Amino acid sequence: MPEHRRDDRSALGAFLRSRRDRLTPAQAGITAFPGPRRVPGLRKEELAPLVGLSPDHYSRLEQGRQRAVGEDVLEALARALQLDDVERAHLRDLAAPAARRRWSGPEAPQRPDPGMLRLMGALEHVPVLLLGRRSEVLARNALLSEVLGFPAEPGSSLARWLFLDPAARVRLANWAEFAPAAVGALRYEVGRHPEDRRLAAFVDEVRRADPDLARWWDDQRVTFRTSLTKHVAHPAAGPLTFGIETLVSPHDPDQSLIVYTVEPDSPTARVLPVLASWAGAAAPPHRPAGERGGAVADELRGAGRRGGPRPR
Repeated sequence: MPEHRRDDRSALGAFLRSRRDRLTPAQAGITAFPGPRRVPGLRKEELAPLVGLSPDHYSRLEQGRQRAVGEDVLEALARALQLDDVERAHLRDLAAPAARRRWSGPEAPQRPDPGMLRLMGALEHVPVLLLGRRSEVLARNALLSEVLGFPAEPGSSLARWLFLDPAARVRLANWAEFAPAAVGALRYEVGRHPEDRRLAAFVDEVRRADPDLARWWDDQRVTFRTSLTKHVAHPAAGPLTFGIETLVSPHDPDQSLIVYTVEPDSPTARVLPVLASWAGAAAPPHRPAGERGGAVADELRGAGRRGGPRPR
């Protein structure tokens, strides 16, 4: 059975083992126990005293035999394993009592947060989209679709495009850098929603699709995608560079507003108004797609010669 579908405590044990394996005795501030080492990471008997547990007690945690994990133990584990804030939150999700995590019946349709929609309206000068559970697109502006070359219609999945559509690897120049972080975000969501069967099925599909995706999943990394850089290879505009900022809805933590930010007066900032004008106007039905791309390129070159209008 895939790791993410096992009993909650087994998932907790897998995460603890992965974090223990990456931390050497020197990094933990202790002297390594004598004897040959099969891996550079901490041994169970080296970590247990740092947490204030007996080796047997800690072993039960990793083996999934410890049904309840106290808050003091979780805090001690987080300190000893030097977890960051996202990893600490993930640890608590995995240790949550099973009674809190049972499947509660059919999921209600996701509705965009009205406040987030109003915020989107004030950000028409940059690409922006609102994501819900399983990276479902709840809303997006036209500029986002123009930049990514992905329609991103409400109800579609950004993660499915990113992981499973070959076009994403062409459009995103740093796909191999961005995708592992997205896998970490997927694992973080699985930790928060272990009862989500559709999410579990999607993880299985992703892991089967590509050995790299499976490897990134198995390394247990968790992320919350904020302040990343995305490099887009636009067929007409050329290279575009965006900082990616994520805002979580105060009313629904499963909804995130993803904003593509740009440096003022950068090449990307100067061409965005041209891309926005094309995104907001439908191409004449008689004009082939190739002619449209050439016209965009001509207009972008003209914008570059003029210095180009700046985003408002």
